[in-house]
Amino acid sequence: MPWRALLLSFFLLLFILLLLGPARASGEDSSPRLPAPKDVKVYSYNFHNTLRWSPVKVERGVVLYTVHFKTGAFNQWDEMNCTRIARTECSFPLSLNERLWTFILRVRSELGQMTSDWVETDPFVAERDTTIGPPKVNSVIVSSDSLLISVSPPFESKEGTVQYKVSYWENATTATKEEMWVNNALFKIENLKQMTLYCFTIEIELVKYLHEQIPGLQRIPECYRTPMNETTRVVYIITTFTLVGLVLILMIIGLFFLSRHHKTIKYLCQPPLKIPSHIEEYLRDPSMPHLEALENHPEEALPDSLSVLYFEEGSKAYGDTLAEDTCSHSSSGESEVT
Repeated sequence: MPWRALLLSFFLLLFILLLLGPARASGEDSSPRLPAPKDVKVYSYNFHNTLRWSPVKVERGVVLYTVHFKTGAFNQWDEMNCTRIARTECSFPLSLNERLWTFILRVRSELGQMTSDWVETDPFVAERDTTIGPPKVNSVIVSSDSLLISVSPPFESKEGTVQYKVSYWENATTATKEEMWVNNALFKIENLKQMTLYCFTIEIELVKYLHEQIPGLQRIPECYRTPMNETTRVVYIITTFTLVGLVLILMIIGLFFLSRHHKTIKYLCQPPLKIPSHIEEYLRDPSMPHLEALENHPEEALPDSLSVLYFEEGSKAYGDTLAEDTCSHSSSGESEVT
């Protein structure tokens, strides 16, 4: 019957549509797939948030990437100004720099009509997951007993949301660290010793709701030497001039004493007389024969003087002069005997 044929055609068409519907819906999934990005993670430093991932490598073509986001309050994916980009990172726009919001992000790789699976991140909250860097030291004013320090946080903060942990110590091996907590960006380290080297380091802490605190990174130590105070400076100057005056007075007295007694000082400074060696031997042994021979001939007198003449070697006048000297000495000896 015609109505049976129509009914059969209707069911056949409905069956065909049911088969083609899922096939069309899954047509995109049946296309070739790209490798999905790896190491997908949100990096946050001082509330500057960036999504990063490892690049996808293919033999031909340039792989592009698309990033979506959604919040914990709305389960809807939206674009994040990072659609079909070639770089492997995506910074949060200013509209998403909310420190208390919960964000979930996803990224996939694309090449022509081919795409990869979406890779999602863990829920991210900036105030909980960011890394807080050390504060900035703007100035340090050094006095004899204190350090006046001005700092600023590494990010924009409201009053009462941050505090500073200050550690300071005397730069000595046995010194212990002192700690103090301050809420102001301008504070003073007091009760220090004068003319002493002090070091300090500062770290910031973010104060959350219900008095929960997030510590930041510690700043590299800085060292400053305290000067002497005015009283010590005056005493030091007076003592220095007094010592210099005493030294000058002593020098003048010493020079005057040298000028008056220089002969006595010269005599006292002469080396002691040394006994000749033959007399020293005689004193040790008086029975030596050569000294007895000298005692047996007391009449023989030694020459009054001794003259030594020097002539060049080979000089002819040497012999004549020596002979004349010999004769003169003989003649003078004979005349004295007569």
